[in-house]
Amino acid sequence: MKKMTRIFLAVFMLMMAISTMAEKKPNILWITIEDSSPQFFGCYGNKQAHTPVIDKLAEEGVRFTNAFSTGTVCSPSRSTIITGVRTYKAGTGNHRSNYPVPDYIKGFPYYMQQQGYYVTNNAKTDYNIAKEKAFIKEAWNESSGQAGWWNRKPGQAFFAVFNFNDSHQSRTMTMPYEWYTKNVWEQLEADERIAETAFEMPPIYRESAEMRKHFARVYNSISLTDKRIGQLLDRLESDQLRDSTIIFFFADHGEGEPRGKTNGIDYGYRVPFVVWFPEMYKHLSPWGEAGVVSNELLNFEDLAPTLISLSGGAVPDYLEGRVLLGEKRSAPVDHLVLSADRSDNGIDMVRSVTDGRFMYSRNYLPFIPQGRYIRYMYISEIVQQMRSDYENELLDSLQQSYFEPRPAEYLFDIKNDLWETNNLANNPAYSEVLQRMRNQLDNELEKARDVLFLPEYEIGLISEKQTPYEFRKNDASYPFDRIYQAAKLSGKQGADITKTQVELLKNKNKVVRYWAIMGLRSQPVEFLEAYKTKVEQSIGDEYPPASVAAAAIAFRNWQNKNAEQVLMEACKSENLDISLLAINFLMYTENKQPFVDTIWEVYKMPDRDYNVKAACMDFLGSLNLVPNNYENRD
Repeated sequence: MKKMTRIFLAVFMLMMAISTMAEKKPNILWITIEDSSPQFFGCYGNKQAHTPVIDKLAEEGVRFTNAFSTGTVCSPSRSTIITGVRTYKAGTGNHRSNYPVPDYIKGFPYYMQQQGYYVTNNAKTDYNIAKEKAFIKEAWNESSGQAGWWNRKPGQAFFAVFNFNDSHQSRTMTMPYEWYTKNVWEQLEADERIAETAFEMPPIYRESAEMRKHFARVYNSISLTDKRIGQLLDRLESDQLRDSTIIFFFADHGEGEPRGKTNGIDYGYRVPFVVWFPEMYKHLSPWGEAGVVSNELLNFEDLAPTLISLSGGAVPDYLEGRVLLGEKRSAPVDHLVLSADRSDNGIDMVRSVTDGRFMYSRNYLPFIPQGRYIRYMYISEIVQQMRSDYENELLDSLQQSYFEPRPAEYLFDIKNDLWETNNLANNPAYSEVLQRMRNQLDNELEKARDVLFLPEYEIGLISEKQTPYEFRKNDASYPFDRIYQAAKLSGKQGADITKTQVELLKNKNKVVRYWAIMGLRSQPVEFLEAYKTKVEQSIGDEYPPASVAAAAIAFRNWQNKNAEQVLMEACKSENLDISLLAINFLMYTENKQPFVDTIWEVYKMPDRDYNVKAACMDFLGSLNLVPNNYENRD
């Protein structure tokens, strides 16, 4: 009898242990890296890459081939990550802006705290919203360079984020080569380094010794990133937490090199993404266990609801992304809508649709090239090399296109054209794909009432009284359908479209007029000649963004003296959004000389922010004028 009792107790204790283990909430380690595309990692098929730690995670976990950032530069991407709300709903799409979100929109770790999690961030925030310090304080138990799981209560479940910046654009291209040598190359052992001749050069860049020297930085910076991640995982192992921790690994957006980061194409959006499950939590994976490759579509909008659900919390109604795993998993989707807007001093607006294979992008400001003036990129040695090669006619037509106006639409077949070399938008064989994706884009933007179709000038004014997120919902204040119909014409060329845009210059709605004149900027001068007087009359539009755009067209095409004066005054405007808009127009105007003194004056103004000063530097730099040689110019 005593023996039977002991057996019964042993079985009972085992069952209780199993039950407790099943109820225990998983620890979650989130490893984010910067500015990286999948094609530079071994687990995604690159045999020249040195990424053994990440490759092993993928070998033992789930690797996703269709994971996308919702933006193409860090702060808008991180805005969606932390809030779970799309930038074109929250108004957070413009890089390092400072617009408010409603108080009820929390950083998602706040909800994990309510479920008993200890949540830490080490250390990057860059959330792109107003009152960021208070937002961070509410979201995290700790957010600093010392934050980690080690400060939680004994046995407390944790969610710990670690951001590695070793693959950031600063490492791969912006910092001087000597800095890279010391801080990247010399931090690697001989067998961890990738030589300048040891990889295949993407066709979007010129094949040359100079370009290889610069591009090798990508491979070595990623190798160093992999090494740092290995050190973190060693600590997780030594703390005996590996067997109870789900590990997420992903990049904040696509590759930091030219054509990637800041550009609304696959190279800017698609990211490496791996999830690793320990044995006790493999039942949470809907994709299977070790070595699985999933083609399921996911994007950063899905992360907040997934983590809240995984922690046991209820997903707030304002979160519209999917729950990717666990008992409350959402159904997969067949397409995603993505977006790209201003980056630093370089304005832009792109909306994209992908089904994983095809990437469709609508360029609303196509007169601005992919290689637009963004000071942080412009100063890099690789961009300077590319510009030199362009000026010396050493680039092929594809490589040249980086510096030239874009078409209104891109359509790329990523499965057969990874580097997006062949635009299929005008190929009749793909007309059905094109139309389907156009419709999907229209449906999403109309449903979301994309608030970023407002000029940033307008978003700034709105933010003084309310949040852009709430403003977009009111049709009386924001008649999105009318505005979108005007914006949809922008970038498209033709006599009939020009006529329609000119007619819209008299519309009662100021934002409709803005989009009409912005669209006319992309029309060839031969279509505009018949409407010269009407365009010049629009210089007097009471709405500053429309007036500045009209002046830009009138000066560029007809050297209108009134337009010249309006542009000079706009550059010096007290409203920095108007100042930046005007300078961006001048950046892509052939005759820059009349504005040199004005731009130098603006650069010296003490109230100008980084973006305006950076735009001034790019303007002067495009003429080979910088502050130290400005006074000695010819």
